[in-house]
Amino acid sequence: MALVELSVVEQRYRAVLAVLAGATVTEVAASLGVSRQTVSGWKSRYAASGLAGLADRSRRPASCPHQASAEVETAVCELRRKHPRWGPRRIAHVLERSGTVSPVPSRMTVYRILVRHGLVEPGVRRRKRSDYKRWQRDRPMQLWQMDIVGGVMLVDPVTGELTEAKVVTGVDDHSRYCVIASVVERATGRAVCSAFVRALQRFGVPEEVLTDNGKQFTDRFGQGGEVLFDRICRENGIAHRLTQPASPTTTGKVERFHQTLRRELLDDCGAFESIEAAQAALDAWVDEYNCVRPHQALEMQSPGDRFAPVAEQERDVLGLKIPGVLALVPQQRTPPAVPEPAPGEASAVPAALPEVVPAVVPVEPGGPVEFERVVPASGNLQVAGKQFWLGPARSGLTVTFWADTQVIHLLIAGSRIKTVRSHLSVADLGRLAARGGRAAGPAPLPTGDGTAFEVDRVVNNSGLVGLGGHQVLAAEILGGRQVGIRIDAETLSFFDLSSRELLRVRPSPLSRDEVQRLRGLRLAGPPPRPRVEPVRVQRRASAVGTVMVCRQVVSLGRPYAGQTVTVHVSDTTISVELDGQVRVIRRTTDVPVRNVKANKPHGASHVV
Repeated sequence: MALVELSVVEQRYRAVLAVLAGATVTEVAASLGVSRQTVSGWKSRYAASGLAGLADRSRRPASCPHQASAEVETAVCELRRKHPRWGPRRIAHVLERSGTVSPVPSRMTVYRILVRHGLVEPGVRRRKRSDYKRWQRDRPMQLWQMDIVGGVMLVDPVTGELTEAKVVTGVDDHSRYCVIASVVERATGRAVCSAFVRALQRFGVPEEVLTDNGKQFTDRFGQGGEVLFDRICRENGIAHRLTQPASPTTTGKVERFHQTLRRELLDDCGAFESIEAAQAALDAWVDEYNCVRPHQALEMQSPGDRFAPVAEQERDVLGLKIPGVLALVPQQRTPPAVPEPAPGEASAVPAALPEVVPAVVPVEPGGPVEFERVVPASGNLQVAGKQFWLGPARSGLTVTFWADTQVIHLLIAGSRIKTVRSHLSVADLGRLAARGGRAAGPAPLPTGDGTAFEVDRVVNNSGLVGLGGHQVLAAEILGGRQVGIRIDAETLSFFDLSSRELLRVRPSPLSRDEVQRLRGLRLAGPPPRPRVEPVRVQRRASAVGTVMVCRQVVSLGRPYAGQTVTVHVSDTTISVELDGQVRVIRRTTDVPVRNVKANKPHGASHVV
């Protein structure tokens, strides 16, 4: 480097000497391949400082007005050393909020300071992924996300043995506010439900809860019955949503909460001597997370700034029906008697809450049964050989079925969304009861107490009805027909005007004000009921003149081979219309009607 520098100075010196000897600046500059201004500058610098003036000079500016001051750099470095996991954005926000420095540095200024002082490693900037569809509820208490996380280590003070405890967690989807953070020795269904119930009592009842498919939350991939968590949701009108298998991003907010919990508490806290000590440390951290710590996804607000629980006076109106310990099951078996301990002896029963077992209510043969099913991603739910279309928008929701041999009601979070004719036999109801069903209460039909209203409307050819500016789907098969519509708080019941036979039930999109402005509005009469008359079906006779109805073979005779006949099926008889006459046959099976249309003959494109 020194030789190179000397050579450069020597060249400049010779150029200056040539100019001083009488050569023009233009000639010397042309011979060296530089500009006239450069040679003139060398001459001026030599005249002012001699040979030393021809050496290279620093190009660094004398001052930099936008450079962070030493005070700002000191404050940034101190915050980073005190909180090694804080990034540039959070450090900049804390400095702005504290008001200790001025001007407040930007996020990139903080990042450059940290790199310059070796407090962060400069890395390649990651491109944000665009394949995630991000969503968020519009207000607090609309949706909670719940999960279970490990990593809480407990140490036995006597033996030094380490065991791992779990944390039941829950965050509000809108505000990211932590509503549940409970340390449990084992994440059993009862422990999870106890933590859930305490949160309901503290904050109120959310509209929905989103969980994964853990056995503490659902029996979706077991026998399909109702677990304790489902029952708490059902009795409190909470819509329980489930994620699709292997889809952790669906509950991304609570998973991200777990990452923060590990980084800021569990990775550095060490082992605790008891669950109580772990819970105390967790509670202190949750208080800071909810009320102090800024959240980047909330534009650096804290979750507490955006969260609002249900008003306390409204929680009494909700009427929590919380089973059991805290009371986890309403009906309990009498616990076995426990002998009193002798004086000086320890009790044989731990101080923990007692286990309670729900009483098994027998289902009467043919009586109504309630059971739960989860809507698949397709929105097409199948029960006992029949499909119920609920739509992909309801994917993951738990649907409660109220079913007997005449009618099936479908409910979500206590609201009836659909009513259809039952295809179930007594044997089907027995099998559903054995797979986690239970004896049902009264049918969830309107009571006709005068709070409902009715209007008459004509269904258009597309099966739609206009109500209060909304286009409501009745059914395409009802196109061109005038029907009555009973308007309840949550549902619209379409019925025949002459017989008041219930035709369809749909969710109501109408507000109270929209209902009051409807044309032709009147107080509702008796609630419409599903038809219980014989089911009308069609069957095509075989080559030997027989038809199959409800797995019962009915012989019509060879003259009717290949013909389509109409059959009326009741509980005790099968009536066949033949040449203007009706032949009545005693029914010998209890299998319900599965198909109402005749099968197409081989090679035919339509039924004749």
